[in-house]
Amino acid sequence: MNMQKKILIVEDDKEISELVTSHLEQENFTVFTAFDGEEALCFFENKTIDLVLLDLMLPKLNGMEFLKEIRETSFVPILIISAKESDVDKTLGLSFGADDYISKPFSVIELTARIQAAIRRATQYLPEVVHPYSNEIQFKALTLDLDTFSAKVNGKNIQLTSKEFYILKLFMTNQSRVFTKEQIYQLIWKDDYFGNENVINVHIRRLRGKIEEDPSNPQYIRTIWGIGYKLGE
Repeated sequence: MNMQKKILIVEDDKEISELVTSHLEQENFTVFTAFDGEEALCFFENKTIDLVLLDLMLPKLNGMEFLKEIRETSFVPILIISAKESDVDKTLGLSFGADDYISKPFSVIELTARIQAAIRRATQYLPEVVHPYSNEIQFKALTLDLDTFSAKVNGKNIQLTSKEFYILKLFMTNQSRVFTKEQIYQLIWKDDYFGNENVINVHIRRLRGKIEEDPSNPQYIRTIWGIGYKLGE
């Protein structure tokens, strides 16, 4: 799985950067390094990156700001590596779109395992649910047809509004990823988010009412408390 996978390490501590780089190169990853947030953005814009290892305490552009910038255009897996261990920092990082959070000091063996798992989630599982001769996506008993803008549960057609369809498409084309309410609003409504939680809540509630057998115990669109929503477990 590792062959030709490209990792961007954004870390201003050169000793840590060199240690992680050396280990990942032994695991057959291609590694790029950046030592501040602005340099990292330039790398990301000019290289094809499969995963980002991101420190939070960075000069010029800090890790949270870098993360928010990347999440406006990309869903590349991002793993935070930071000496900040508070629950607030972890929650913020995950709410801004990070896939995992690893506290310093860390084991490079554990780090490698988490990198492999994140890349596997992003690249190995998704192709299996897209049908090769149609533009359909499937998750459990739920099928979404991107050509006809229709959906089925257990083979039964369900009527969705355009916003409900695009919300469901967002989840089903990014399975296992957690989305904040801000991200959902910006991606679906294409507008700035000013804490419009009620708009998101209403659409999620209506969507659950149409696709869930028991909307009070959802099996498709799960709430990740304090962060947002995701598809499935």
